[in-house]
Amino acid sequence: MSRNQFLLPLLFILLWNSGFIGAEYGLPYTGPFTLMFWRYGALTLILFIYLLITKRLCFPGWPITIPNMLVGLLAHGVWLTGVLFSLNLGVPAGIVALITALQPMATGAFSRSITGERTSRQQWAGLVIAFVGVALTVFARIDFSDLQSAGAYLIPFISVVAMTSANLIEREMEIAEHWRILPMDQTLFYQSFATFLAFIIPAFLFENFRTQWESPFILTMMWLIVPVSIGAYASMWKLLERMEANRFASLFYFSPPVTMLMAWMAFGDTLLLTDVGGLIIVFSGVLFTQKHSTPNRQ
Repeated sequence: MSRNQFLLPLLFILLWNSGFIGAEYGLPYTGPFTLMFWRYGALTLILFIYLLITKRLCFPGWPITIPNMLVGLLAHGVWLTGVLFSLNLGVPAGIVALITALQPMATGAFSRSITGERTSRQQWAGLVIAFVGVALTVFARIDFSDLQSAGAYLIPFISVVAMTSANLIEREMEIAEHWRILPMDQTLFYQSFATFLAFIIPAFLFENFRTQWESPFILTMMWLIVPVSIGAYASMWKLLERMEANRFASLFYFSPPVTMLMAWMAFGDTLLLTDVGGLIIVFSGVLFTQKHSTPNRQ
């Protein structure tokens, strides 16, 4: 592997997983809905100005715009809201990353009806093994006498469903001839704009846009908007151009250990023995899936 082939995946892994840490840093200063409102409002404005200056701002028509906005609502809005609410309720960032790491395998398992790829028994077995690892970690941490605690650990599974749905819609758009795929910058603009619009009302009704505009929050938002939202997305796009989809998806399995390390450095989060055991089981399921992955078409 060349130096560039190594650095780009490393950059993506670090930027993507720093989003979990950045979110936890920002939540003490505002609510989840308001954080999403500011983040995607600023991101939409930046992308609008960029597209305007480069003369790439255009409206491709509703039949193309609506599916892209729907993907944005699921992949950005619902996915991140689930992450933020679980973090806000006290779920450690590393555990959130561990749960959401189920998403690539779930996408692969359920994409058969769209892509025609054959999902083998070994792949399903790998998904089940990984789920068992996640369940072990989650159930060991849940305080079943506290319904709020139990619910907090279930919220990230909503994020998994949302991101999996978004990926399946995108695959359908890539395969179907009647869909037009927009360039990366235009795609991100419409996805960001849809997410921003979706959070105006809940941010106002439930949180009244309450925000403590202190230096740590401003710096955190700058990081979430530019390196994470733009940098991670751009590196993801480049990686998808250079490697197969299943190889790229395997990068998400680095999320739990990387995020756990970051959370330990940033917040002093500690690992339980069951966290380590669950992590090992999840990676066993991943290796089982990757080893027996045979994307044959019917």
